[in-house]
Order: sequence, then structure tokens, then C-alpha cells
Amino acid sequence: MAPKRRRADQGSSVPAPPPPLRKAKLQPVVIFAHGAGAPSSSDWMVHWKKMVQDALDAVAVVTFDYPYMSGGKRRAPPKAEKLVDHHLGIVKDAAVKYQGHPLILMGKSMGSRVSCMVASSTEVDVSAVVCLGYPLKGVNGAVRDETLLQLKVPTMFVQGSKDALCPLDKLLSTQKKMTCKNELHIIDGGDHSFKVGKKYLESKGLNQHDLEMEAITKISQFFQDSFTESCT
Repeated sequence: MAPKRRRADQGSSVPAPPPPLRKAKLQPVVIFAHGAGAPSSSDWMVHWKKMVQDALDAVAVVTFDYPYMSGGKRRAPPKAEKLVDHHLGIVKDAAVKYQGHPLILMGKSMGSRVSCMVASSTEVDVSAVVCLGYPLKGVNGAVRDETLLQLKVPTMFVQGSKDALCPLDKLLSTQKKMTCKNELHIIDGGDHSFKVGKKYLESKGLNQHDLEMEAITKISQFFQDSFTESCT
């Protein structure tokens, strides 16, 4: 009499196939530098930090104060070049702590200028730079484009159309001379901190929140596009 066959679902020693591998989502770490006149704890910085964290799904948004701003004393900032070493140290620490995550340097006004200087350093590998209200025009009115022309990493500018520190025609001219990928998003009616007047908003049927969220969406898309290109 032939032995009975064991049903395949009874005590089978064949292992089940492994689940499909999931590709890890690569989240960026953002190092966000403050402007000349307000620390990282200012309402503006806290507000934008939260929006950036959410929009980019960042593993962290690192903020810090430059040494001249520490201690709660309001002092005039030194030349941007003198802030590079401190800023670079913050970026290096973040790169070690969040290994494997793309580094994005972002800054408000002066902080964006120093971020661009740090991005040109050979000591860190930066994926992108985001400049919020870049101060292209110096105190004497001269265009300060040297730092931007040295950049090799993708760079995005978010500028208010009424920002006296960055005439758009001068920025557009500078962008044409830059050798790295770069984009500009304009907040119509915005000043140096992107604040838009109430009457202007009403005349256009807009609100401040929507304009800011549009800028944040553009920043997120810029990073995604830049990182995808760098991986292909």
C-alpha cells in the first residue's frame, strides 16, 4: 500500500518567501541659520523651522545662534566671513550625528550668505542651499555676488519682490552668471522677511499663510528634483 502523501499545508518545511524589501526613505537634515538681527528663537525662525520640518519631512532642522548673538545681548554682527568657522562646525556635527542623510543648508538673510560660504567648503558634502531673503546688496549699495558665483551645489532663492536688500533685476543677472543649478521663487509684495501688506493681500485675494506655503512647496520640490538628479 502506497504511503499517504502529506498535504502541502501540513508541516511543510519550505519557508515562506520574504516580504519585499522596502527602500528606506532618505530624509534630509536641514541646518538653518538666523539673520543678523534676531536669534534662532525668534518667532520668524521658529515659524519657518516648523514649516520646513513638515514640508521636507526632515529628520531634523538644526538651528543655532552665532557667538555674537549668545547671552541674550543684542550686538552688531561681525563680517560674514568671521562666522564661517562656527557655522561649519555646526554642519560637521550634524553630518556626524545624521550620517547618510542629505545635508541642506538654509539661512535667513545674513545666515543665507554664510550658508553659501560654508557650502563651498571642501570639508562638508552639501546637497543643496536655500537662501531666504539673500542680502545681495551691501551697505554701500554694491552687488555682493562673489560668494554666489563660487557655488557648485544646487541653490534656491526665496525673495520678496519688495526686498530692498535684493533688487530682483540684480539677482536675475547674478543667477545667469552662476555655474550651479539655481532657482528663484518670488513672494509677490513681500519685504525682506516676506511680509506682505494687508491692503495688497486684499487686493489680490490672497493671505500670508498661502504665500508662505507656496514658497515652502517650491523649496520641497527643488530639493527633491536636485537630489534625484544627483543620484542618477
